Amino acid sequence: MFTIEQIKAAHSKVKSGADFPAYIQEIKKLGVTHYEAYVTDGHIDYHGANNYTANVPPKYEPLTIAETCQSESFKAELVAHQQGKTDFLTFIKMCATYGIEKWAICMDAMTCIYYDKLGNEILVEVIPH
Repeated sequence: MFTIEQIKAAHSKVKSGADFPAYIQEIKKLGVTHYEAYVTDGHIDYHGANNYTANVPPKYEPLTIAETCQSESFKAELVAHQQGKTDFLTFIKMCATYGIEKWAICMDAMTCIYYDKLGNEILVEVIPH
């Protein structure tokens, strides 16, 4: 099964949102079936077959997630990030400001779903492959 070190090695190749699809393909080959990334502190829970889970601990001091989601502003900033116009930390801070609590990636469906604090789906994207 995959390790956090393997995930980190794959993630080290990601310089902007434009590199994200290749990263997803690489960790899918490692055996990741889905994962959740939490904006609050950067911890990530990676899941594989047979209830296997590998956890990445918090990466930064906790951010406050806005109570109210500003979905249209978030979507506009997400596009800029995916085009490589912002770095990851800028993206994370923007998510917190606009009320995004986490995103979940599903390898089978090749989707990325962004959620607010109430667990509402704010945006479902298909990951190019």
